[in-house]
This record gives sequence, C-alpha cells and structure tokens, in this order.
Amino acid sequence: MSNAKTLIFTDMDGTLLDHNTYSFAAAEPTLKKLEGANIPVIPTTSKTFVELLALRQTLSLNGPFIVENGAAAYIPHGFFKKKPAGTVWQDGFWCKSFTSSKMYWLKLLEKVKPDFQDEFTHFSEMTIEDICEATGLDAADATRAAQRQFGEPVLWKGSDERKEAFIKSVTERGAYPLEGGRFIHISGDCNKGAALEWFVDEYRRQSNEDVSSIALGDGKNDIAMLEAANIAVRIASPSHPPPPLQKEENVYTSTLHGPEGWTEVLTQLLFK
Repeated sequence: MSNAKTLIFTDMDGTLLDHNTYSFAAAEPTLKKLEGANIPVIPTTSKTFVELLALRQTLSLNGPFIVENGAAAYIPHGFFKKKPAGTVWQDGFWCKSFTSSKMYWLKLLEKVKPDFQDEFTHFSEMTIEDICEATGLDAADATRAAQRQFGEPVLWKGSDERKEAFIKSVTERGAYPLEGGRFIHISGDCNKGAALEWFVDEYRRQSNEDVSSIALGDGKNDIAMLEAANIAVRIASPSHPPPPLQKEENVYTSTLHGPEGWTEVLTQLLFK
C-alpha cells in the first residue's frame, strides 16, 4: 500500500451491510481496526442524508459521507483544516452537491409516465408500507429512506425489455439513471466515482499527502466508484453477479458475501 494515506470508500447495502438483514456484525472488528489505524471509512451510498445520520451512529463512524449515489458529499467541521472547496454549510456539515434537486427529477418522471403506465412506481408515490415491503426496512428506516434531496428511486414492475425502453426515455430527457440492487435511481450527471475523485483531490490539496483510495461495492451503481479508486473491491452478492469493470489491475473480488466479504478483502489488503 506504500506510504500513501489510505481512504476507504464503501457502499452500504450488500457491501458493509448484509443484503437481507442489514447487519454489519461481521465487519465490526475490522471497522475498529481501521479506526485504530486512523484510516477513514467514508460511506458512499444510495442512501439519504437522514439515513446516514442514523447509520453513522450505529456504525460508530463520525467522518465524511457521500449520499444518493454521489449526489452530494457531507464533511463534518474539523475533518479538514479549511472549508472544503465549493461547499456550503448545511445541516451541520460542509456540503458539496453535484446535481439538481429531487423536484427536478420528479417533474421528469411525470413526463415519461404516460408511456409506461403501471410499469413503475417511485418513492414519492409509495407509502411507507410500500417502501418497507420493497426494501425490507422497518418503518423508521423507510421513513428516512424516503427523505431524498437529489434524486428519486424507481421500482420497476415491467419486463426487462420495457425497462431498457424506460431507461432510454429518461436518459434522452437528461437523466443519468443508475441501477442499484433494488431500484433504478433517477438523478443527474453525478456518480459515486466523481464524488470519490472530488474528495480525494480535496484531501490531497488540504493535507499535501499522497492518497491511495480503496472502493468496495457490489452493484452496478458502484461501477464508477470502483473504476475511479486505486484499488477496487467487488463484494460477492447472493442476488446478482459482481459488477463488470473495465479496469483489470488492482481489482479484487470477495469469496464471501456482504460484510463477511468486506472484512475478508480489507484484512488481506491492510492487516496481513
């Protein structure tokens, strides 16, 4: 790993959190080792700001985090010596946003809806009970998941062929849809990889240190992050194959699922 400062960017669902149970128990000892080694773990997720506020407490993580598939980065005061470039003070954090607000994307979905009647629904139309059923979250977590600021998750109900037509339609109208483990996320020209690169550049600028980034993820919406990192770790999933990557060097794939795989590969990379 050389003498570069290591930064870890990690997806949540299906990666640090178990795909079905959302447990992170298998990763807890490794998280404590990383904290002891002063290696930041930066959640980089499709989850919302309010979800991350609760989850950071559960995981005992108090550093920066990236939400809604790279739509915005939140950095606590004091993590950097100076105000991060291009940020505004928002909700108790320095916030760097990379895309338009949710309302813009809701209007876009209204425009395509007549062409795809009854083939999809999305969070703003779903009840909390609907979101619970679709995600496996409890009511409190589903309520937090619904409080999106920068994009909208679509639950596709039609055929795969029609899904491709839907993705083409929203793309032609300016969206950059991302398929996650359960939903198609409709947002702008932002992704986890661009947010990672912005953060690494800011870290280098403020610290004058070389940086080595490790990214861990299991889904298609993690591809940009995995491609952008110095080291890509694909976490095996019980529900889908590892995301395909163009890069070939410094790519690792876990043999175990979720947090077990997370611990498996980070232990090999950092603690052997």
